[in-house]
Amino acid sequence: MSEQQPSQERTSAPAVDETTLDPQTQKALAFVRTLVQKMQMTVEANVPPDDGEGSPDEIRIEIEGPDSGRIIGKKGNVLDAIQYLTARVVVRPGEPRRHIIVDAEGYRARHEDQLGQMAKRLAERVATEGKVITFDPMSPRERRIVHIALRDIKGVRTESVGEEPQRRVQILPDKAPAS
Repeated sequence: MSEQQPSQERTSAPAVDETTLDPQTQKALAFVRTLVQKMQMTVEANVPPDDGEGSPDEIRIEIEGPDSGRIIGKKGNVLDAIQYLTARVVVRPGEPRRHIIVDAEGYRARHEDQLGQMAKRLAERVATEGKVITFDPMSPRERRIVHIALRDIKGVRTESVGEEPQRRVQILPDKAPAS
């Protein structure tokens, strides 16, 4: 009664030729690898192949392995901390500013997709009903995801309002209602 399914294990071979990486990306990858080793985590960190979705100012690092759940942490907090530390080490004064994205087993990518989809659904409501929708407080990374997801949506615009850590994104109708 049991059907055999093809193995869906990921390969752990490096995703790209690391000798072709720019110095900032090499530095980021080396830092993440050292950090997870010091944390005694059984994972591998690699730079994924360019899927065309990122921007040229991004450095993406993917972590995979048996301990990747621990790397993610509760609500992605450990992953966020690793990403923050990596950015602090890699982006130095006088060097180009790059967005550092550290993901584990696709967690961040799934979260970004869900957040972007929710923002688009809410933007449709704003466009049709003309009412402003304000999100709960978000991290700068999450706010950026919403702004990017909605930048090409006709009939709405986004603004960040408030002060950290209570800063929020508002989705507003593009045109003020006639009074």
